[in-house]
Amino acid sequence: MTTPPPTRKRGVLAWCLYDWANSPFTAVVTSFIIAAWFAGAVAADPVSGQSQWAFMQGAVALAIAVLAPFMGAIADNAGKRKPWIFWLTLVMSLACAALWFAEPKVATGADGTGSVLVVLLAVGVATLGSELAIVFYNAMLPGLVSPRYVGRVSGWAWGLGYFGGLTALVILLFTFIQGDPPPFGLDKVSHEHIRISGPFVALWTMVFMLPLLFWTPDRAPPGKPIGQAVSAGARQLWRTIVQARQYPQVWRFLLARLLYIDGVNTIFVMGGIFAATVHGMKVEEVLMLGIALNITAGIGAFGFAWLDDHLGAKQTILIGVAGILAIGVPLIILESTLAFFILASAFGLFFGPVQAASRSLMARLAPGGMEAEMFGLYAFSGKATAFAGPWLVGIVTLATDSARLGIAVALPFVLVGGLLLWLTVDTPGPAKDG
Repeated sequence: MTTPPPTRKRGVLAWCLYDWANSPFTAVVTSFIIAAWFAGAVAADPVSGQSQWAFMQGAVALAIAVLAPFMGAIADNAGKRKPWIFWLTLVMSLACAALWFAEPKVATGADGTGSVLVVLLAVGVATLGSELAIVFYNAMLPGLVSPRYVGRVSGWAWGLGYFGGLTALVILLFTFIQGDPPPFGLDKVSHEHIRISGPFVALWTMVFMLPLLFWTPDRAPPGKPIGQAVSAGARQLWRTIVQARQYPQVWRFLLARLLYIDGVNTIFVMGGIFAATVHGMKVEEVLMLGIALNITAGIGAFGFAWLDDHLGAKQTILIGVAGILAIGVPLIILESTLAFFILASAFGLFFGPVQAASRSLMARLAPGGMEAEMFGLYAFSGKATAFAGPWLVGIVTLATDSARLGIAVALPFVLVGGLLLWLTVDTPGPAKDG
């Protein structure tokens, strides 16, 4: 990979701030506040709530798996990445804002069917927009800094993202959810103090996206008109798939990541609902867990960023995978809510580094001029079987009437993916300039 021209520190920081802008969506909507609220107050019962949420996440993951590689290839031919980031982030924000119109069972009646559909559709569309925007955001990384600093910057951005999610959770908890009375005359009976989380995330994301748009250089070369970019992107993606043997390390890595990241994301996405259904934690308690988890995940992402540059991305990922497996088994089995809280918080120490080091390894392996396409395939590897994890959780949960057994199916994905990475991917150690 050729060394890109230097980027001003302001531009690199602005790129990192997009993680700060985007991460509250994951923390607030898909993992903790809205997820737990949906299972406890909108769905007919907690078990059906967990299964419905799981099936929705699986369907969205399947859509992302189909779209992400294609859109990445189009972006490599269309040129600039920031317009894609803007419009897809706008879609995510508008869908989040629509969560305001969902209501709890106390307002809609015993079944709450209408609001169940509102929540599932809004979160599904928002997740699709968020994940596709990340394809183009990640593709900007190789053009910002030299390979020597890719792991560090990726880790810093992930860490900043977790602290962004943490900040949003703290504001929502102490200002809105525990506010007595809540600000702006919000009605607790109809759960407006919780529903405001959706519009809050929408506003947060759009405001903190602005530094990326104004300050981060979009180094992609001038591209083709959109019509030509679509057809050229489709042909380019097909050539890449056909000529896969030219990029053996890329494809081995993507196959390994396809498995381990599916397991990790399934545990993370279902964690808030698991806490609410198995341990009976209220929204406020789940939110406190989210705060603790974002603190440890941010610490892990920042702390392991230097390890990535000095030890290598592959080794950093394997350390994270081992930590997740060591914590994941007792996390699911133990009955104590306090033990669950402590272990779930420790889980974050390894979740952040696995995500950040995976991104930096992809940035180092991507051939020059194919960054967006490769990150489209990278998103594909994160979503190609991502429907399998949540769907298996939903199926096993319904079949056994046990949320514990349902979420336990995620751990074998992590184990097999880690073993595959260890045994088949031969990557260089610490990156150097050049």
